[in-house]
Amino acid sequence: MDTHKLTEEEARAIYKEHSPYVYGIALMMTRSAPMADDIMQDTFLRAFQKYHTYDSARPLRPWLYRITVNLIKSLKRKQRWLFFQAQLPEKEDDRLVEDCILKNESERELWASVNELSAKRREVIILHYYAGLSLPEVAVILRIPEGTCKSRLHEALKQLRGSETIRIAGVSCKEDIR
Repeated sequence: MDTHKLTEEEARAIYKEHSPYVYGIALMMTRSAPMADDIMQDTFLRAFQKYHTYDSARPLRPWLYRITVNLIKSLKRKQRWLFFQAQLPEKEDDRLVEDCILKNESERELWASVNELSAKRREVIILHYYAGLSLPEVAVILRIPEGTCKSRLHEALKQLRGSETIRIAGVSCKEDIR
C-alpha cells in the first residue's frame, strides 16, 4: 500500500486523465447522464478519500473502475434498480460521451444489441471493449474467476453474432479472448 498523500495537482491530473472513461462506464451502465455524473463525482471523491489504500505498484484505472462498478451496484441495491432497462439517452447535449462512442449508425445498432444482453454479459463487454481492459483486469474488477469472465464474453459475443440487429447493420463481432 502506498501511504503517499495526494496533492491537489495530482488529484486534478488524475481526474483530467480518467474522468471521461469513468463517466463513459457509468453512462453505459446506468444509461442516465445525470446518474453517470453523480457516479463519476462519487467515484473520484471516494478514490481521493481512499487514495492512501491504493497500491501504486498497480495500474490506477482498474482501481477506479472497481470503485465505479461498486457504486453502480450499490445504487442498484439501494433503489432496486435494474441495469439497462431504460432507453438509450436521447441526444440532448453535444458533451455526452455517448456521442463520441456511437459515431455512426452501425455502432448504435451494436450498442442497442449489447443493451439486450444480460447484465453480467453486458458488464464484461463494456469493461473489455469500451474501457479497453484486459480480461484478467475485468475479472478482478467484477470479482469473478478469469474463466467465468471468458465464458461470459464468449456467450455474449455468440448472442451478439446471432442478433438480427447486428446482421442487418453488418457489424462484425470478433472474439478477443486472451
